Amino acid sequence: MAIFDDEPVRKLTAHEIGQDLSLLSVGELGERIEMLKAEIARLEADMAAKSSTRSAAEALFRRS
Repeated sequence: MAIFDDEPVRKLTAHEIGQDLSLLSVGELGERIEMLKAEIARLEADMAAKSSTRSAAEALFRRS
């Protein structure tokens, strides 16, 4: 939060692949890494759910 009204409020922006990292602090880099790890976990969970749904569908149609 800004101490004075004229200070810009800094928002955490999404990481862009290939982005220049030279202006980011060690703390900001750590935040980006944690954000990306959480996104990877979310993607892997969705992929696993879709894979199990597909496997169930394939098993159902094989029985028919």
